[in-house]
Amino acid sequence: MRVSIAGAGPAGLYAAILIRRARPDIDISIVEQNPSDATFGFGVVFSDQALGFLREDDPETAALIEPHMQRWSDIAVVHKNRRIAIDGVGFSAVGRLDLLKQLQRRAAQLGVHPVYDTRIATVDALGPADLIIGADGLNSVVRASAPDEFGERMDTLSNRFIWYGADCEFDALTQSFVETRLGKFNAHHYRYQAGRSTFIIETTDAIWRQAGFADLDTETTRTVCEELFADVLGDARLVDNKSAWRQFPNLTCERYYSGNKVLVGDALHTAHFSIGSGTRLALEDVIALVEALKSNNWNVPGALAAFQDARHPMLQKIVNAATRSAHWYEAFDRHMALEPWPFALGYIRRAGRLDADKLRRFAPAFTGQLEAHGVSLSI
Repeated sequence: MRVSIAGAGPAGLYAAILIRRARPDIDISIVEQNPSDATFGFGVVFSDQALGFLREDDPETAALIEPHMQRWSDIAVVHKNRRIAIDGVGFSAVGRLDLLKQLQRRAAQLGVHPVYDTRIATVDALGPADLIIGADGLNSVVRASAPDEFGERMDTLSNRFIWYGADCEFDALTQSFVETRLGKFNAHHYRYQAGRSTFIIETTDAIWRQAGFADLDTETTRTVCEELFADVLGDARLVDNKSAWRQFPNLTCERYYSGNKVLVGDALHTAHFSIGSGTRLALEDVIALVEALKSNNWNVPGALAAFQDARHPMLQKIVNAATRSAHWYEAFDRHMALEPWPFALGYIRRAGRLDADKLRRFAPAFTGQLEAHGVSLSI
């Protein structure tokens, strides 16, 4: 059996690792358009639940990754100069390049060596294979080979965001909302290694246009952003890594496979960065795919149908939550009219998954402080 994988990001590498662990006899090839040490973005976030899932399924890979992780147990929301901690949220983060290096190391231990710096124009360039896995991201060549068969749907959110790093550490995953001379902005920021953090800045399309960002060069944009978040950054500087203003693409596919081709990760779906689950979802897609292959005795047609049947309900639940979260952020400038405590409550309930009882169990200290400030959990 021959498996060809497009993309050597986390999803592609992990697919190769799990397949080789299950079937050492399978011929696996991976093709990646970027160099082996290239990465875009900075840190990758995992919830404690997601890490537990990884430890249970693949303790060897988890053992390689976890020593490189930064951990925290709260989310912080900063609004109107008030910092509110929300307990009960366990997260870890790792540098994206560190994650890739450890997955590359694990793949090499299993005899899998991706081909890098090789761009494929069509899926035919992958050569003949019994199974083709599209782990090649939003602009997937595999998905582009049959967009109608995959039932591709794409739309773009309105808000603008830009992804930076920062040469400092933050003590928790923090959401900072600020009103500046240019308008209202927010930043999602968290540490992912010693002395380094991810720093994602977001604003509305109207504010972005009025501020003139479309006409600013890269260095001026970074300088202006540092000035807007000077109180948050202190003496730290923003770090550029091909950072550019973008609008978030919402991708869904009605069908996860076409013939012997199957999609995983951002090639199949996107989930808004405000819930920090993109890499987690990609790895879980791969776990579900390999489980389907094993349970169907590596019969590809049966396994791909089983993969979609098993994966779709859970994936849809998370993507729906991400969509609700994204819509909250699309109106964050209006939410900022609220006082800090009601605002923080609206933030933590934005994905629609926490009713009053769940919130009390999930974050007892936060809910106790809410009620002490006269904020009803029913709003």
